[in-house]
Amino acid sequence: MKPHFILLLSLLIWSCQEQSEQARKPEIKTIEKKSFEPINSEVVSKAVLYEANIRQYSDEGTFNAFAKDLPVLKQMGVKIIWMMPINPISTTKSKGPLGSYYAVSDYTKVNPEFGTLEDFKSLVEKAHDLGMYVILDWVPGHTGWDHVWIKEHSDFYLKNRKGEIIDPIDFRTGKSFGWTDVADLNYNNMEMREALRQAMVYWVKETHIDGYRIDQAYAVPQEFYDKTFEALKAIKPVFLLAETDIYHPGGLKLVSKFDASYDWPGHHLSKEVAQGQKNANNYFRHLQTTLRRYGPENILVNFVSNHDENSWNGTVAESYGEAAHVFMAMNYTLPGMPLIYSGQEYDLNKRLLFFEKDSFPKTAGKTMKLLQQLGALKNNHPALESGSKGGSFQRLPTSKDQQVFAFERVKDGDTLVVMANLSKDYAQFTMPYEGSFKRYQDFKSKRLSSSYQYDMKPWEFWILVKN
Repeated sequence: MKPHFILLLSLLIWSCQEQSEQARKPEIKTIEKKSFEPINSEVVSKAVLYEANIRQYSDEGTFNAFAKDLPVLKQMGVKIIWMMPINPISTTKSKGPLGSYYAVSDYTKVNPEFGTLEDFKSLVEKAHDLGMYVILDWVPGHTGWDHVWIKEHSDFYLKNRKGEIIDPIDFRTGKSFGWTDVADLNYNNMEMREALRQAMVYWVKETHIDGYRIDQAYAVPQEFYDKTFEALKAIKPVFLLAETDIYHPGGLKLVSKFDASYDWPGHHLSKEVAQGQKNANNYFRHLQTTLRRYGPENILVNFVSNHDENSWNGTVAESYGEAAHVFMAMNYTLPGMPLIYSGQEYDLNKRLLFFEKDSFPKTAGKTMKLLQQLGALKNNHPALESGSKGGSFQRLPTSKDQQVFAFERVKDGDTLVVMANLSKDYAQFTMPYEGSFKRYQDFKSKRLSSSYQYDMKPWEFWILVKN
């Protein structure tokens, strides 16, 4: 046998043995952790927003306790988590045993009641790992009376004729709002503006948050936003939500500086419809006017509850009664961004205390299932996207327009039809529309035809996806 042939045979035998040995070993794959994609218009267009009230969310009232439930939020389609203020709270002139979240005593520290800075960073990281973004509630209009600026920089605050620092004044009446636990900041002081700006930059750089919800946004000069937002966006893309609407001072010009803002008038109107004071036509006219005035660039946040509504004006059950689920469905399927407030998913049936510790039981029921289904729809259907490239929206006429609100959303071949009885009475009606659909909740076929008469129970709604 020739030497080179022996060598080849030996190599072949060795190769076979090696392959056999490898086959017996478990395959080890190296999985590279994907870098987290910064927030962008595509994410925002299909996002569900969740307002986290850390103090009241759990018995512990901590970041770590809340972080355990992040997978539950993900199952509801939540993409953006809005954290109510996490800063330390002033005790001077404090309201209640624990004080208000919005009486900030230090803009660059964490409230020890909730945990540590490292706990918060861990929460943000866990949210990012699950594909969710975190924004902080920011209070730029006033601080608590314990803030170091009170003693070291009294010129950072507005004062009365006696030279005394004052609490915020209602621009509509010229009188105090009654927020006596906070001191009003002076935006004529450029040094104060820069200190506040750098504090906002700190949280984006240090904890990698993804933006801000700006409290009482209308109370701050618009020039402050121009320079501040530029500084934030130089670090990374951010999402900016304004607590304001076009009916506050500055109107459309102010709203245009943000990615999203509130539809407060729409919220109040939806409660009036639920209580039988207004009807489907009133609701549609508001939507039509509001969407036209805002334009598609600024996304409207639609909600049935938030921290103010729940604590001061009533629970979802108090405000909406049997109409609660139909308006939740409307908030997800109309143009805009739906908001869930802590506990809403668990049928929160009490007004959470605002200035002291409280909590709620976490028993998942019909509302949790509904929000999971609606979240999946919002996340995955182009027709329900919002913003400048969002799905189209048009009302579909029915023979009972004062009672029934029907509309169509369309984008890239994706079509959804929503039909809702916005009344406490049974509805029998016709609708000049043809098409084959499937119901969102069970995928059963549903045929729409001009020749049909439809029957809907009080507050019943259908969400139909085109075949």
